[in-house]
Amino acid sequence: MNKRFVPDPLAGPGLLPKAPTAAIVTASYAPDFERCRLLCETLDRHVSGAAHHYILVEHRDLALFRQLQTSRRSVVDERDLLPRWLRAFDDPLSLFRRRVWLSLKTQPLRGWHVQQLRRIAISAHAGEDVLIFCDSDVAFLKAFDCGAFWRDGKARLFRRDGVLADDGHDEHRLWSRNAGTALGIDSSRTSVHDYISTLIAWRRDTVLAMCGRIEKVHGRDWVEVIGSARKFSECMIYGRYVDDLLDGAGHFHGSEEFCRVHWTGEALSDDEFRRFVAGMAPEQVAIGMQSFIGTDIGRIRRLIGLDR
Repeated sequence: MNKRFVPDPLAGPGLLPKAPTAAIVTASYAPDFERCRLLCETLDRHVSGAAHHYILVEHRDLALFRQLQTSRRSVVDERDLLPRWLRAFDDPLSLFRRRVWLSLKTQPLRGWHVQQLRRIAISAHAGEDVLIFCDSDVAFLKAFDCGAFWRDGKARLFRRDGVLADDGHDEHRLWSRNAGTALGIDSSRTSVHDYISTLIAWRRDTVLAMCGRIEKVHGRDWVEVIGSARKFSECMIYGRYVDDLLDGAGHFHGSEEFCRVHWTGEALSDDEFRRFVAGMAPEQVAIGMQSFIGTDIGRIRRLIGLDR
């Protein structure tokens, strides 16, 4: 963990500056490059209030993504974020089509695991007060001011109240329990809240304190602790840290999702895509087309008016 700023992990954050600085953070990889390019184009067109955009990638994807760099956009090598003992390899079990991250200190990790670790680790690299996380398969369709993520000196914590008490959500409940274990929360204290979405914000000082808490409880690097369980969610860890250990200090809650996401199912036809966009709630400013669904990126560009 970066030692230049390690706040007391249980002291609770103070109020944000009157005009806090913000950065947008995107973790991506080579197969999503064109989607990430679309995100950058729409972000530059529609989004205000962010000082910088960080794109976090594996070392071998660095040259590809550097095409997207500007004076306000940096591509960050995961080698500058994560311990060198965590290394990526082509996975023979997938006939070398997938990547696996191996070490003697963690379980074998996939790309989606390591993307989560990068999103936590950027807090020790960035200098902005608020980190806004946006997946690379998102496109902004409307004007959006990042000031929506702070109010009265506090940052907005996305939370869906009580949903884990309902049937289903078994995987989310497991992620919540593992978050509690990583944070040293007594196993009898469970949470019924869900914190997972895209286009959400964290306080950088709180992330640093959260990592300090994990290291203090376990006496090990926070990457090693989190990576020792393959079932984890960075959003659950942050949410439970804020609510269960800080009693919400420095944050206010919001349940509205600013991005409408097509999570599962088949790729949308042109008419289905138009209906999906038309069904955006008033507060929603972006759409997400999960990349594994296979919606053609050229179709998305055409239907949102970028390519005619």
